[in-house]
Amino acid sequence: MQSNMGVMENMNMAAGGSFDDLPMDWVGNWVGRWARVAPGRTAILDAGNGRAFDYSDLDRRANRLANRLTDDFALARGDRVCMLLRNRIEAVDLYLACGKAGIILAPLSYRLRPRELNDLMARIQPGLLVAEDTFDDLVGELEYPRPKPAMLRIADDGGYEQGLESSSDAEANTALAMSDTFLYIHTGGTTATPKVCVVPYRQMVWNSFDLMVCGGGTLDSRELITFPLFHVGGWNSLTPILHGGGYAVLTRQFDPGQLLDLVAEERIRHFGAVEAMLRMVLAHPRFEQADLSSLERVTTAGAPCAEPVMRAFHDRGIAITQAYGLTEAGPSNFIHAPVDQTHDEIWRHNRSIGTAMPHCDYRIVDRETREPLPAGETGVLCMRSMHNFAGYLGQPERTAQALLDDGWVYSGDLAMEDDEGYVHIVGRADNMFISGGENVSPEEIEDVLMRRPGVQQAAVVAVDDERWGQVAVAAVVAEHAVEELRAGLLELCRQELAGYKVPRRIEFMDALPVTGAGKIDRNAIRARISG
Repeated sequence: MQSNMGVMENMNMAAGGSFDDLPMDWVGNWVGRWARVAPGRTAILDAGNGRAFDYSDLDRRANRLANRLTDDFALARGDRVCMLLRNRIEAVDLYLACGKAGIILAPLSYRLRPRELNDLMARIQPGLLVAEDTFDDLVGELEYPRPKPAMLRIADDGGYEQGLESSSDAEANTALAMSDTFLYIHTGGTTATPKVCVVPYRQMVWNSFDLMVCGGGTLDSRELITFPLFHVGGWNSLTPILHGGGYAVLTRQFDPGQLLDLVAEERIRHFGAVEAMLRMVLAHPRFEQADLSSLERVTTAGAPCAEPVMRAFHDRGIAITQAYGLTEAGPSNFIHAPVDQTHDEIWRHNRSIGTAMPHCDYRIVDRETREPLPAGETGVLCMRSMHNFAGYLGQPERTAQALLDDGWVYSGDLAMEDDEGYVHIVGRADNMFISGGENVSPEEIEDVLMRRPGVQQAAVVAVDDERWGQVAVAAVVAEHAVEELRAGLLELCRQELAGYKVPRRIEFMDALPVTGAGKIDRNAIRARISG
């Protein structure tokens, strides 16, 4: 029987909030329970090689790899592993193995150039780099920090699998605290080397809980993972599926034809994507004939999605909604949770990001005073939850700018809450520019341009002007780039916008450049226009 003193210690622990720092066996052991209670339940299909893995397979592979990391590579709790991998089973092995052993996993984007990767690794200081043979040339160009990390090369030649088979399958799970660091996730950026977000287990666990409460990560989930696993969106899609005992399909990289095939063959019920991906799916010659009968929902994220793109899925009877989150505050914060609504009622709110997740507070605040604003007014969106991040690696000043008093994360995104409680993202505070002393939001101009038939995409950037300081210039992707359309767009803007917001000129492009996170790369557009 526990003594009164022991009871009091537990009460004090709970009262002091220190359970976040209490090591517990289940923290980081994402598939351990399912390996015990439903070992034969299929968990993952790696579409790259056609191999399926049940929960006992995943747990056994995680134990073997965790033991190899500690025995063969001499890694210990708190050490770092970087990975350069596409979406394949070995990436999942690493995620689960690091969770068992308390090793920090730092996925790296293979879209970055050597200079950017060198900077990231210099900050992360990995003890091991796990890289796919597809990226041999890129790996050969890197300059490694000292001491140089060990290397583990992943190929389809069977060498990795042989290494797993020769490792011990003894249980490798270590008791970890929710406050322990799990991931280093770099964020997409256009102006500098990406920031590195410190992601504790608490963040991924609570985010997974929130997604489950909102209808994701259930036993009957059948998810297609479209986001790359160097992006938090990839892990954000996969983690609640494994946590909740569902089924996920991995594809090495995004391919619209393969997506259509897998939705039909694997009876996929949901996938997430950015607008650029959805445009590729719609442009595929088999989209209209594809069997999408199993697909119940599509979630768009990363940036607002154009209504014509969403309507193509809506017209096929598929609920398509926008979601929102930040690596720093989520990764998921706003969603359209399944409720008793008709298909048309869901569509009625398609331009919003939905409502806050059940365990996420939010405020929309004035940019200057940081005071909360009433519904209907535009301000900066701030969020607070148990799935906040723990700061930027080695950047306390930037952390202080993002993490405000009382746990609020300052998003930098401009938002407005409508009279029904749905939140709309209306722009970026840091995309604003001043023209003739007036603030201009590029997104407001883009919204007007997108209303014109024939316009597929639009992005507005600021360029220097001797008279006004800066003026707007629009880059447009259109079905037909003709002078009549240019004149019509300018006239529409003159009708809908104050004079200082009307673009000085419109440039037609075949496609808008995007960042590795799938967002419009305004710096690249500005360089093209200026060049």
